[in-house]
This record gives sequence, C-alpha cells and structure tokens, in this order.
Amino acid sequence: MAPAYRSRITRTRLHDRKCTDAAVVVLLIPDGDSLSVVLTARRPDLKHHGGQISFPGGRREAGESLQETALRECNEEIGIAPCDVEVLGALTPLYIPPTHFCMHPFVGTCSTPTFRPDDREVDRVLTVSLPTLVDPTLRSTRKRTFGGKEYDVPYFAIDGEVVWGATAMVLAEFVAIADSASLPGR
Repeated sequence: MAPAYRSRITRTRLHDRKCTDAAVVVLLIPDGDSLSVVLTARRPDLKHHGGQISFPGGRREAGESLQETALRECNEEIGIAPCDVEVLGALTPLYIPPTHFCMHPFVGTCSTPTFRPDDREVDRVLTVSLPTLVDPTLRSTRKRTFGGKEYDVPYFAIDGEVVWGATAMVLAEFVAIADSASLPGR
C-alpha cells in the first residue's frame, strides 16, 4: 500500500532518520464472532492530517516508552484506558516524510471498549471487521500530486472513506499478518 514515490525501501526505513517519534495503536475489539479494528476520522480543521482516517496515536512525550505513548494517545483520543488494552506486539516502524515523524505501531486488544472521543481531535470513531479488511475489492488507487508529479496512490475504500498513506501501509501489514494467523472471523 506504499505509493510509487515511496517505492525505495530506504525511504520508509527509520535507520539514521532525524525524526519525531510517534506511536499508534492498531486496536482490536470484539465484533460478534470476529474482531474489528478501530480507526479515527480526524477533525477536518486540524493543522496536520485534518480529515484523514488514522489509528489512535500521536507524538511521544519526554520520558515515555513508545508503547506508553501509543496507550496514552489512545486514551486521550478515544477514551480507552491503558489498563484496558492488552498489547500483543509491535508492527514495522515507518518513516513519514511530509511530517518527519517516525511512527511506531502497536497491536492491542480491548475486550470491553467504551469510546469517548476527544472532540478537539477526533471527528468520529470507525470500526472495521477483519473479514471486511481482507476483502481485496477494498483496495484501489487514485491519482495524487506530490512534488509536482502525479502518482497512483493506493488506498483502502472503507465505509465511504479513503484510508491511505501511513495508515494504509500499517493496516496492510496488519491485515497480512491477521490473514495468515487466521484470527477470529477469518
């Protein structure tokens, strides 16, 4: 799900990058006999990534581990307390060139979520079932212009939303792992 302009693996690796650390949670919640992934629609008026679909997460604060950052941000953005999330592991960190962030994704579960979105950052909370996410018809491309050049940018079309960029890349890695692990609902 990486666009062509990021095709060189060195553009996405964190090695020797001077970047701001951030962390996100790929949060799994029960959904009948399956699991769903939690995403947020960011407020459209935000300075960075306004209106985009993302995972709960954000910038690392001094003294925190990256996992603590992910859990704190999940609590701040959607109201899920860190003690309610069981962290299962980490996915591949990703460099985000436009903002110079190094994003560190963690996968976690919450068995009894009650969402309380922070209306200063989050427009709404979305949940997408794993069976839906592995559907190949959700993947598409559209033309976008970066640096004066036009590229085909891959994205997930989920409930009328375009999920692209770093979120789509992390989501694609997670879906590949979930599909091969036969998580509930698969």
